Amino acid sequence: MRYACAGGTITVGYNCIATKNLKLYVVRHSFGNHNALMHIYESIAQEFTALIGAGQIRPGDRLPSVRRLAQQRKLSASTVIQALRVLESRGLVEARPQSGYYVKQRNLRPLEIESSDLVPEPVEVGITHRMLGILRANGMPHAVPFGSASPAPELLPTARLARLYASLARKHVKLLAGLSDGAHSENAFAKSIVRRSLDCGYAVSLDEIIATNSCTEALKLSLQAVTQPGDTVAVESPTYYVMLQMLEAMGLKALELPTNPETGVSVEALDAATKNGEVAACILIANGNNPLGCIIPDENKKAIARLLSSRNVPLIEDDIYGDICFTAERPRPIYAFDKSGNTILCSSFSKIVSPSLRVGYVAAGKRFTDISLQKALTSGKTNPLTQRVLAELLDSRGFETHVRTLRRRLGEQVARTRDAVVRHFPAETRITDPVGGFVLWVALPEDVNVMLLHRRAVEAGITFVPGEMFSASGRYTNCLRLACGLPWSDRIEDALQRLAKLIPT
Repeated sequence: MRYACAGGTITVGYNCIATKNLKLYVVRHSFGNHNALMHIYESIAQEFTALIGAGQIRPGDRLPSVRRLAQQRKLSASTVIQALRVLESRGLVEARPQSGYYVKQRNLRPLEIESSDLVPEPVEVGITHRMLGILRANGMPHAVPFGSASPAPELLPTARLARLYASLARKHVKLLAGLSDGAHSENAFAKSIVRRSLDCGYAVSLDEIIATNSCTEALKLSLQAVTQPGDTVAVESPTYYVMLQMLEAMGLKALELPTNPETGVSVEALDAATKNGEVAACILIANGNNPLGCIIPDENKKAIARLLSSRNVPLIEDDIYGDICFTAERPRPIYAFDKSGNTILCSSFSKIVSPSLRVGYVAAGKRFTDISLQKALTSGKTNPLTQRVLAELLDSRGFETHVRTLRRRLGEQVARTRDAVVRHFPAETRITDPVGGFVLWVALPEDVNVMLLHRRAVEAGITFVPGEMFSASGRYTNCLRLACGLPWSDRIEDALQRLAKLIPT
């Protein structure tokens, strides 16, 4: 190996190194009258860039140490460090204290928030007709279902539920006959909600809880209580397509707010959008946003609660993914920071117990009477036996252990799916790194028609939800959402590899 040369050719010989069965070879370069060391560290950075882009070094892999790279390649430590800093500046690797350099997860770039976008025009919603076809495809037998955001049945406590139903039906026959008090919620169920909120660091009041037929009904009842046809509702962008379907069905307009894949909705955009009094309500998913998987930081949650309360703009908060967040502590909802009663908290147990139970709830705040009226006029009392079953389950020994196990399993499935997307999809693909929920938001190259990809995928027995279903204005035509509810298997890996091959080029 030769380095020093005043102006001639410099030959750099590279030895083989290994990391996780990966052997790295570096080609030889010839340079003229240039800064030799600069070319050397740039060539090392370029080599690692290519290997990371090709998926040969995966996100989370630890790179060889500075000392080892310097010894293997017979370079100075400072040259190796310069190469690693180039990779770090490109967002490809990250330094971890006392540990070394690791390949960084490839994140979806934050949505651009330009001044002209801070107060977008509200738009009519029209996605339901297209969405029905996509939902039908999600139900195809034998398809690989990346379209439905439900945990696999084997991850849920179905056997325990069956035993509770049998036991409680024998003990409380009057519940089967419909002989219960006129309240919307069984007292045992409401008390369980209060206890769980206290465990999570905030307090829900017993007398503001309304049991509902799913979180979807909770959201719809809340919207009915605070809006009228023709009103404008502020939503995240992208946002859960069912919210948009509800707005469409109720004759409401959507005002899409820029949303960062790491920090959630733009507080500045929300401020600008609500200044003129034209926004009747706001719907947000603060914890485990669907489809981005982000959590709004507590400081932003406080700011949102203060802002909307001061302007008397009702906030309807969907906290269905709050229990499936990969943080040290369960994140608190915006509701926890609002002392005015302006925030309406909605949730259900479809993600952690069973989607078939169809039981959710509203913590209605100061709008309890209005939402209670809507509940009475639309569907009446939610199944009292199922409320009792849920109360028994939520208060039982081992339930929180089940939630922790489910959270860990779903986190593993998200990580495995994400890794496969990084390896198989085009190099230009951008993908979220969710800290909550169990879906991935994937942005393909700008010119890819994802609706065409969806048709090809359905024909191949693979389902997902196209990105434009998450926007009232038809944005995200090159994006898609992948659900990660199924345990990892060779079948899942194969489906993702086949899906990548179907991407139009």
